[in-house]
Amino acid sequence: MIGRIKGKLLDKSPPIILVDCQGVGYELEVPMTTFYELPEIGNDVTLLTHFIVREDAQLLFGFGSEQERKIFKQLIKVNGIGAKVALSILSGISLNELMKAINHSESDLLVKIPGIGKKTADRLVLELKDKFKDIPSSSSTSEMPSQLDDIQNALIGLGYSQKDATTIVRELPDEISVNDGIRQALKMLSKNL
Repeated sequence: MIGRIKGKLLDKSPPIILVDCQGVGYELEVPMTTFYELPEIGNDVTLLTHFIVREDAQLLFGFGSEQERKIFKQLIKVNGIGAKVALSILSGISLNELMKAINHSESDLLVKIPGIGKKTADRLVLELKDKFKDIPSSSSTSEMPSQLDDIQNALIGLGYSQKDATTIVRELPDEISVNDGIRQALKMLSKNL
């Protein structure tokens, strides 16, 4: 199977990207968390992959981290959760928030994700409760309050790297509002340039 892909990024049209590997263009679907971390078109990119063969299609999914790929694999094992819904879940909530919601049986957080209803959220919590214990949470945002997580995601959406966004967000006070946090973070980032 295809476990990793490395090549030149040719096109980015969310959620699909095109990667050229020595003359062969591979089309991959990626969650938005990975999409925001991609380099500019024309640069080299390396992604971990998951390959699904169905009767009517062959699908290749790309991920920026091993943690994200492992969670994707667990999600598609849940009854009624296909690859598209799993991508929607990964795009709609941070990995740490997802793992926290599952481990603490907080299905209300999952219902906020587009396409996830109450029954599906309850099924996710029930079937994945013990599965996420083996997957380490990323240390950078593991205990970050939700507004700081939102600020970090906004900075990434504006084109800043995960590293820069994480570094700046750590300097913000925990109780800051999202709007004020984004303003303050942008000021701090402009001074660092």
